[in-house]
Amino acid sequence: MKAVAVQEFGGPGGLAVVDLPVPSPAGGQVLVTTEAIGVGGVDVLIRSGALAAYGFQDGHVLGGEIAGTVAEVGEGVDPSWIGKRVWAFAGLGGGYAEMAVVPAATLVPLPEAVSPVDAVTLGSSGMVAHFGLRHARFAPGESVLVRGAAGGIGIMAVQLAARGGAGTIAVTTSSAERGERLRELGATHVLGRDGGGAGGFDVILDVVAGPDLPSFFTRLNPNGRLVAVGVVAGEPPADFGKELFAAFRKSMSFATFSADTVSQADRTAVTADLFTSGLRAVVHEVLPLEQAALAHRKLDTGEVFGRIVLTTRSFSGARDTSGA
Repeated sequence: MKAVAVQEFGGPGGLAVVDLPVPSPAGGQVLVTTEAIGVGGVDVLIRSGALAAYGFQDGHVLGGEIAGTVAEVGEGVDPSWIGKRVWAFAGLGGGYAEMAVVPAATLVPLPEAVSPVDAVTLGSSGMVAHFGLRHARFAPGESVLVRGAAGGIGIMAVQLAARGGAGTIAVTTSSAERGERLRELGATHVLGRDGGGAGGFDVILDVVAGPDLPSFFTRLNPNGRLVAVGVVAGEPPADFGKELFAAFRKSMSFATFSADTVSQADRTAVTADLFTSGLRAVVHEVLPLEQAALAHRKLDTGEVFGRIVLTTRSFSGARDTSGA
């Protein structure tokens, strides 16, 4: 089977198309014939070498989010899954391939109306945004700022905050054109990347982190909460907490959020709900698996609005990739 592996950590040029044997599912696993594969920020961090401390080795196959058809089940898995269209989560790798082994517990059946491309656009991004807002104790009527709103998680957070009755929804983004597209999804205020030009917020959902994170504490209202759900710009400065202590009397708080702290059953249930929610799947571009390196180049340049999706030879559908 064809797969895309990291031959050298660093730039997108280190990705290569390779031939690998078809894996076999172990107990509690299934083998999926992939049709669509989501390209995510974690994939970029792993490929770049930023997560080298986690032990990734040359030859690592990227990709955590896939959609396709169950081809085989391992021991202890209900055989009725075979032949079903599913969304699944492979973890930190294995998805950039024509066949992928995934835990059976992550499987979510796909409704007939949901394409594989839309499934990997809505799935993990929507789930992280949902639980990130819950982690921030977001309540109807509160003001929300989504930092880094043009990516998959940010776009879903804007839509979910709007559905949740947010009083205002501000976004940081790099251009007026992107801002207008985010307004169509529910944003009420469009800010520059520095977040200036607006009042305080009850909740900030931060996909970016990086060196500028501490400055966003000044955008929080008293009792405000900033939750980091991503680190696409890297980790914040080691002393970032001093900004919180400088405003001690405002009782603000900071937290990180990882979906690893949510039970698999809850993650699966929320993902299934997303597929029938009517939320918009914003797809930047659909590319063949063999062009994974190009997908990563586009992400590195910051030109992507929404999700880039890779498709395999098994994909038989069509998808309007205008980002609607």
